[in-house]
Amino acid sequence: MRTMTSRFLLVATLVCLLTGCSDNQNNGETASKAVSFDEVLATRRSVRSYDASKTITEAEVRELLIATQEAPSWANMQPSKYYVAMSPEKIAAVANLVGERNKQNIAGAPVLIVSTFEKGKSGFFRGEQTNEVGDGWGAYDNGLSNAYFILKARSKGFDTLIMGMRDSDALRALFNIPENEAIMAVISLGYRAGEPRQPEHRSLEEVVQFF
Repeated sequence: MRTMTSRFLLVATLVCLLTGCSDNQNNGETASKAVSFDEVLATRRSVRSYDASKTITEAEVRELLIATQEAPSWANMQPSKYYVAMSPEKIAAVANLVGERNKQNIAGAPVLIVSTFEKGKSGFFRGEQTNEVGDGWGAYDNGLSNAYFILKARSKGFDTLIMGMRDSDALRALFNIPENEAIMAVISLGYRAGEPRQPEHRSLEEVVQFF
């Protein structure tokens, strides 16, 4: 009997090695196998239609936000901050502050995140602006941080939309965001309801010059 059990375990192990096995599940679905970075880049889209039947846990959002802490920033100032809406009340409130078109686009997304950066950090040294860009470096660093977020999200099978149309004053009041933080974007997080269209990209020759 012990020999038969050992043989069964050996066969099961070989099957797992050949086909890939995972105990992790999300919404009753077996987690997909790891994807390459090139696949993440190729499949990421700005998604404007979400599957309302699927949810995302706080632990999963935390994993994505931990990834943003690996993003580079000016002198490691790490100016980016995030305000996460997950309750139905907060999600509805944020959705009402991104414009009617965006509100329709993000219907069904289970998470909405407000992205900000602390002013006077990136682009400054001892309180003095170091070049003409100034706080633009804070926006730059926040963009890098957001890029890490959306790429990590896609690697986990999630989808996102970065929205610049938003009522910053109302968002500041809703989340009690300090005045020293510049509100940049609202990011939706969820699962695509269908396959979004791939937009055309400019040719490399149009955007790059080699010297």
